[in-house]
Amino acid sequence: MFEADLVRWPGESAWVFAPVPAEHAPERAGAFGRVPVTATVDGTRWATSVWRDKEAGWLLAVPKRIRAGKDHGDVVRVEVEVDPSRLGT
Repeated sequence: MFEADLVRWPGESAWVFAPVPAEHAPERAGAFGRVPVTATVDGTRWATSVWRDKEAGWLLAVPKRIRAGKDHGDVVRVEVEVDPSRLGT
């Protein structure tokens, strides 16, 4: 588990991400730089993916329904676990 400052990507209807520190990130990227995970943010758990951005590193998109009113600059508690059942071959 780690804490992350939420980051809103620039642009209209931009996504909000929790950056994933290297020590909590998957060992390598899957197809299209994504890895399926089970994520927990502030106690809410869901199936999603993390992906690797060349400049920003590993990112977890955090939907509005999960953020519960939090946005850019707010701190959240995060846990990500690679979901091997969704990795594919």
